[in-house]
Amino acid sequence: MEDGFLMEVCVDSVESAVNAERGGEAPGAAPGGTGGDRGGVVGRMGPAVSRCLSAGAGRIELCAGLVEGGTTPSMGEAPSPHADLPGSPFSRFPLPPCPFPPVPAPPCPPQAGTPSLTRLLSLSPPLHLSLSPPGLLQVVKQCVRVPVFVMIRPRGGDFLYSDREVEVMKADIRLAKLHGADGLVFGALTEDGRIDTELCTALLAACRPLPVTFHRAFDMVHDPQVALETLISLGFERVLTSGCDSSALEGLSLIKKLAEQAKGRIVVVPGGGITERNLQRILEGSTVSEFHCSARSARDSGMKFRNPNVAMGASFSAPEYSIKVADVAKVRTLNAIAKNIL
Repeated sequence: MEDGFLMEVCVDSVESAVNAERGGEAPGAAPGGTGGDRGGVVGRMGPAVSRCLSAGAGRIELCAGLVEGGTTPSMGEAPSPHADLPGSPFSRFPLPPCPFPPVPAPPCPPQAGTPSLTRLLSLSPPLHLSLSPPGLLQVVKQCVRVPVFVMIRPRGGDFLYSDREVEVMKADIRLAKLHGADGLVFGALTEDGRIDTELCTALLAACRPLPVTFHRAFDMVHDPQVALETLISLGFERVLTSGCDSSALEGLSLIKKLAEQAKGRIVVVPGGGITERNLQRILEGSTVSEFHCSARSARDSGMKFRNPNVAMGASFSAPEYSIKVADVAKVRTLNAIAKNIL
């Protein structure tokens, strides 16, 4: 594959976003990102320049609530016409600078076949966590240069949405576009397991002109091959899938069939349980050009005082004093595996 594989990393924090982008830095490069490509400039510069600016994660999917499969992340404050007036609540809390030092662009262009990560997907936190002031998307856009695709999913659970939930999704789409999202990710089904064409048409119109991915709601459809044709006719650019199975490895045969069926009309992106242990088999066993992963490792909390009797989430949540973040070493390993397959 002449341009290499594109790796999308799913993140739910600024630290993970920065680590995903850092995965492809040349030795000695400074950590972090710069600027924030708020208008999607990098994404419009073409694949060669995009790979030049980030040989690590070429794309980030930004979300929250990963334990629930990803939900809408916090966006940032909507601008106020009185934001600069004395006494305005907006003037009291200006957006702080990115906490990570800037990183210079690596030498360009890279050798042919270098994997490129060009999209970050942002998910929001679970409601029960009650995380503080909105702004994950805003800060991530300040800290990374790769395109950021934002998850639009108002809650965990199924993909059958009420009228009020639809209004939330439309409002979140407007906010994501306002704060510089480079693309959006959503999915919606009918009660009988088919693509909700009416709702998807309305949400796609709200998302334009940004590119849109149909997320893993696809893995819950009644007939995946019929569903794929529906997504193509609606105009989705990508579909994320584990092959309607527990992981992309388990669903590999269907992923291959879907990619062959698509014939370039939509990008089929395998995702779900992809690690350095199975990536080679997945890429070699399909005809895909992109893949989706989280590349996370657990790190210990910095808290010195700990209360072992209390957990902020439900019984299935992660340990309170263990934090999962994108791992720079894992990102680099996945990139190396993809590159060696070329």
